[in-house]
Amino acid sequence: MNRSLPLILAVALFMEQMDSTIIATSLPAIAADIGTSPVTLKLALTTYLVALAIFIPVSGWMADRFGAKRVFRLAIGVFVLGSIACALAQSLPAFVLARFVQGMGGAMMTPVGRLVLVRATPRNQLVSAMAWVAVPALIGPLAGPPVGGFITTYFSWHWIFIINVPIGLAGIVLSGRILPDFEPDARQRLDFKGFLLAGLAAAGLVFGLSVISVPTLPPSVGFAIAGLGVTMTWLYVRHARRSTRPILDLQLFRNRAFRAAILGGSLFRIGLGAVPFLLPLMFQVGFGLSPFQSGLLTFTSAFGAIAMKFIASTTLRTAGFRLVLVTAALAGSGFIAVNALFTPATPHAVIIAVLVAAGFFRSLFFTSVNALVFAEISDKEASQATAIAAVSQQVSIALGVAIGGGILEATVRATGAPLGLDAFFNAFVVVSMMSAFAVLPFLKLPADTGSAVSGHRHRAAETKRTAAAE
Repeated sequence: MNRSLPLILAVALFMEQMDSTIIATSLPAIAADIGTSPVTLKLALTTYLVALAIFIPVSGWMADRFGAKRVFRLAIGVFVLGSIACALAQSLPAFVLARFVQGMGGAMMTPVGRLVLVRATPRNQLVSAMAWVAVPALIGPLAGPPVGGFITTYFSWHWIFIINVPIGLAGIVLSGRILPDFEPDARQRLDFKGFLLAGLAAAGLVFGLSVISVPTLPPSVGFAIAGLGVTMTWLYVRHARRSTRPILDLQLFRNRAFRAAILGGSLFRIGLGAVPFLLPLMFQVGFGLSPFQSGLLTFTSAFGAIAMKFIASTTLRTAGFRLVLVTAALAGSGFIAVNALFTPATPHAVIIAVLVAAGFFRSLFFTSVNALVFAEISDKEASQATAIAAVSQQVSIALGVAIGGGILEATVRATGAPLGLDAFFNAFVVVSMMSAFAVLPFLKLPADTGSAVSGHRHRAAETKRTAAAE
């Protein structure tokens, strides 16, 4: 496998993933400079998520119509321009608009980057390539808070966005040299009605769930917006069934492996969305740690994610998709529940050991499930698959944050006590149980599902064919 290709894509995805969380620790400094409150700014930052939700559905069509390599490089350029605009923003409207532009670029970078990887990598090397890409995508959200805190404390919040410029320019140059060219299909027509419905559906769900999890507006507002998203989803499903070329082809869900990957991955990502929100908050509110100390502690799970990269291919080749995903989902969910047992008296060495193990199984799960998405579909369907997978990822992560925050709020109201460890205990237990349900779609899969990608039982099948031929 040419490792230059997944590494270039991984750097771009890392930049996008880290940027979405790096701002969290810098909100007060940014708000003070542009003349608004941190609470107002936090709600305004959801415009980034809204931009992702609106433009991810059209990313597959863009890649097919104009060429995946060209769209990927353009997406990096848009993201860099949005970063520059964020650094130069002097008011809340300007900052919100800049974040929206960033979101437009990010919406194209992630799914189109995966599409390039799938189309340029032989199926029997796809797991290894996915492992290289999965690690930065998992490390990015973990690295964001400590890096953001360090830059804001010792430099200026503007550098949070300026550092994207050299990284992005290098990505544009290197991807132009190394990424293969794919012929665009000028015959591709945009399903404009589907684009509007899918964009409104995803944006309504993501924004509504974000409002529910941020105590700046009444929860009823968030539920109303999320309800609008559900309505738009229903309308899009009706439209997709009648359209000959829908922007998101729901016929892909007839494929058993693809269906299991999307449903199981979405359930497990509820925990992935909740943990980065709950764990730092518990360390700061319940343990009294500083944001920087909290960020350094949670970042240790990145070491487990990195370790996984070296054994992902061997593990899947030995055990197959079904067993690996069931085991990783149960273990990953179990480690989410273990977080509920942490107390201020728990030694940091124990916490680090748990977080490293959790990072390992989370990374193993997502490397495997991302490969399973493409294991039994054709290259022609890959653009649709990447868009659907990216939309489901955004919605499920937003759902995880909303559920985690909702449980904290419900516990505080029920007990009448300030936010404490009992609220975090309830939240971790509930989201871990929801993540554990991810095993259900995988249990129904045949043991040799996706064997062309995993290599599991592939040699045995060849032996049988050879014996039959002889």
